[in-house]
Amino acid sequence: MATVEQPPVAAEPQRAAITNGRWIGYARLLQMRMLELWREPEVIFWVFVFPLLLALGLGIAFRSKPADITPLAIIDGPKAQEVLNLLQHSPDHANFQPEILSAAAALDGFRLGKYALVVSMDDSGGLQFRYDPARPESVLARSQVDDAIEIAAGRKNPIGTQSKASSEPGARYIDFLIPGLLGMNLMNSGMWGIGFALVEMRQRKLLKRFVATPMRRSDFLLALASSRLVLMIIEVGLLLVFGVLVFHVRVEGNLLSILLIGALGAVSFGGVGLLTASRAQKIESVSGLINVVMMPMWIFSGVFFSYERFPKMLLPAIRALPLTALNDAMRAVILQGAPLGAQLGRIAVLAIWGGVSFVLALRWFRWS
Repeated sequence: MATVEQPPVAAEPQRAAITNGRWIGYARLLQMRMLELWREPEVIFWVFVFPLLLALGLGIAFRSKPADITPLAIIDGPKAQEVLNLLQHSPDHANFQPEILSAAAALDGFRLGKYALVVSMDDSGGLQFRYDPARPESVLARSQVDDAIEIAAGRKNPIGTQSKASSEPGARYIDFLIPGLLGMNLMNSGMWGIGFALVEMRQRKLLKRFVATPMRRSDFLLALASSRLVLMIIEVGLLLVFGVLVFHVRVEGNLLSILLIGALGAVSFGGVGLLTASRAQKIESVSGLINVVMMPMWIFSGVFFSYERFPKMLLPAIRALPLTALNDAMRAVILQGAPLGAQLGRIAVLAIWGGVSFVLALRWFRWS
């Protein structure tokens, strides 16, 4: 009985299907990546809860509070009671806590840091201040006590001056801190979330299975990098709302601008994370590489204090770091209400870091 040969199936419909579904593989990879993240409780803690706890702790530690009371030691002597009376009747008497002590007790307390300043009488009958120039509170106490005693004794300043305390939203440490924490958290989640996941899949031999599929390498890497965008919206929203509700941080800029800068930062650090883990074989290796990349930015990029404190010759290199650009752009928009167009230089820094890192990662990436 003759067999009827079936005509060969044309390859064109298959190719068309693949072409029409160009982004189906990417979408499925992104969906699976989000499900993996949601099923890991430690990810939820480090990405969402830890930044809030850090902001709460630092915000409380550096909150606006009344002036510190300066403890003073007055060495017992002929004028000790007179000095005490002058301090108690000075305009700033509420800022001082003076005690009359023996010379040994006063000097011992000063040595141990119990007192910021020691007041004694010299041989000519004048006052002598013992202070430690390495202790800022001691230097400040010397100036304040000297002024307080002289004013209480009748000194008249030739020019009248007035002082007004100001601690408004926008000028406090917590206002400086919140944008820095946003940038740091986007960097941490991008570097660790992508680099760690990539090396873990390589160790578990999961990447080798993808080689046999029609999936493109670019789709796989792009899905990993863009998975940070979904988390970014939650990260930025949670931390900003927390700052507004708990510490009354004033958000001056446009929320869409903040999200766009955050998205660019998340993608940029996602690209750096891909590059870092493109060839790492072990968790220990990628951990070391990630720390080497992130440590300079933790120190120099102005997360917890202004990088303007570093020598001027280092500032151009510091401003070229991606975290510096992200922090500066976030602070400009959140605290100053700067338009997005004014941040084009910083946006370009983030785009260059992310784009170059992704291209290099795509070139150097290994499945095994």
